[in-house]
Amino acid sequence: MSVEHSKIRIGIIGGAGYAAGEALRILLRHPHVDIAFAQSVSNAGKYVFSVHKDLVGETDLLFEASMQDDCDVLLLCLGHGQSRDWVVNNPISSRTRIIDLSQDFRYSDNDNFIYGLPELYRDDIRAKKKHIANPGCFATAIQLALLPLAQKRMLHSDMHITAITGSTGAGQTLSASSHFSWRSQNVQIYKPFQHQHLREIEFSLQQVCKSEISPIYFIPIRGNFTRGIHASIVTKTNLQPSQLVDLFTEFYSQHPFVTILQEGLPDLKMAVQTNKCIIGMETHKGMTVIASVIDNLIKGASGQAIQNMNILFEFPETAGLLLKPSGF
Repeated sequence: MSVEHSKIRIGIIGGAGYAAGEALRILLRHPHVDIAFAQSVSNAGKYVFSVHKDLVGETDLLFEASMQDDCDVLLLCLGHGQSRDWVVNNPISSRTRIIDLSQDFRYSDNDNFIYGLPELYRDDIRAKKKHIANPGCFATAIQLALLPLAQKRMLHSDMHITAITGSTGAGQTLSASSHFSWRSQNVQIYKPFQHQHLREIEFSLQQVCKSEISPIYFIPIRGNFTRGIHASIVTKTNLQPSQLVDLFTEFYSQHPFVTILQEGLPDLKMAVQTNKCIIGMETHKGMTVIASVIDNLIKGASGQAIQNMNILFEFPETAGLLLKPSGF
């Protein structure tokens, strides 16, 4: 599916949300892509920059009410439960590849989709040329922190996970817990032990281990900042810090967006505004803490979708994604 002599054309469905805005920012500077259209029923006929105001001067694209002519890629930035209905109710060319950011196709009940975690399924994404079910943001940060241990079948102790996310993780639709006045100077646990991303985390780890894994106790937290995820996993291991670093470094040696710290633990700003996942670890009395940080809108959503697109169309995996973090 490589396109060597011309750019591919991409259409965005649900173009007014946070993830779509982030995708537009990246795609406008992608060397191998032209944006065919951005669809938004509620904003049809308006300039894209009237909603995504940071794109003023970057594009004169207008929102469309519906899908326009055929394109090479459709990026679905719809809410959970909406993507499946949209695919059923709209004609899609057989040559068009879908990359879905919702959870609608993340599991094994649809053979036309492949789970799009590049660090686990890159070869399958490239070879099978299927539609892509993009992973969830929490799931991305947590899976990347555990895959090297899963490969060595070392997930033999309970895993206690605490992960805090910025307000953009809740999407653009307002709710009581997404208003500034509630989020500011405030944090809150939500969906303890039952977050929807736990299912895909367990499924992927079991696929790698090829067996059942020890229990995962996942505590998600709403943070009082706008973007990013900081996940910390505490579990027992028999490895020294240097052995853990070597294990993780080797596992991710061919994956450009995962960086393993040689010592210490990462902070959130190391990854925000980038497609990176930064991982660090420390041990104490037989216990290990692994910290993983990502930008929930980029590596946790649109950036990872574009990384998958690059792999699918045999572009350089980093194309359009060499983004700079903001240190302060």
